[in-house]
Amino acid sequence: MDVRHLTYFIEVARHRSFTKAAQALHITQPSISKMVKILEEELDVTLFNRTAKQAELTDAGRAVLRQAQQIVNSFHNLTSELSDVINLKKGNIIIGLPPMVGVSFFPSVIGDFNHLYPQITLKLIEVGSKQVEHGVEDGSLDIGVVALPVKNELFNMFSFVKEPMRLIVHPNHPLAKQELVHFSELKHEPFVLFREDFTIRDRILERCSQNGFVPKIVCESSQWDFIAEMVAAKLGVALLPDTITKELSPTRIKALELAEPEIPWHLAIIWRKDKYLSFAAREWLKFTSNQFGVKFDLKS
Repeated sequence: MDVRHLTYFIEVARHRSFTKAAQALHITQPSISKMVKILEEELDVTLFNRTAKQAELTDAGRAVLRQAQQIVNSFHNLTSELSDVINLKKGNIIIGLPPMVGVSFFPSVIGDFNHLYPQITLKLIEVGSKQVEHGVEDGSLDIGVVALPVKNELFNMFSFVKEPMRLIVHPNHPLAKQELVHFSELKHEPFVLFREDFTIRDRILERCSQNGFVPKIVCESSQWDFIAEMVAAKLGVALLPDTITKELSPTRIKALELAEPEIPWHLAIIWRKDKYLSFAAREWLKFTSNQFGVKFDLKS
């Protein structure tokens, strides 16, 4: 038995098909069938119920699959660590971050990091905080920037921003004359919100519910600047982080303070506790924490 046998077995289990697994691995169907057969003979069990349409795991197959996934993951961690030793400061990092976070905090950080480590490639995936969390959890992202809270048991993290959300309205809106707005005053206002994959949307809907109303949503977007434009066009009110509202033109949009309790915009960088971090990823975490003035213990 070698890692290839387990890799081929896992792929067949995932696709429930020898043909589809072979296509995904770019090998022939007889080759993958032979590898799985060798594994079955070595373990003296039947791993799949083979039918004309698909391959279903047997009870023994499901038990082997759980262990096989752990073994293959451990092997990949080993090869990644060896690659670090061989290639030293070369590498790739896939980072997920919400659009607001990227434009507000990371352009200069990324530029400085690239100057220091020109051979490390950063691939940025801009999606909502919930999708970032799922991506780090399933391994498709190495590191993520998210709005807290997240599943603490799965991730290591450090926080780097905590600030309040502000209400934004058109300068001619009746609330624009107030210094402080209570959330209950928004009961009859149309809302422009972020999409469902943004954690901050949940915080806003929770606050609406706590004040006894369900907001009328007139528009949804993933882009803060589009949301601001909708407010400037008098389509509704919205909530944006304090940092973002400071960039808006006061002649087109008025940013107002919300009465306590505030809705916080609490950001953190996360990575999986049980996933090996490459040299590149470790350097990125050290560099960004230093840039934001955050001290933390990096657990390898």
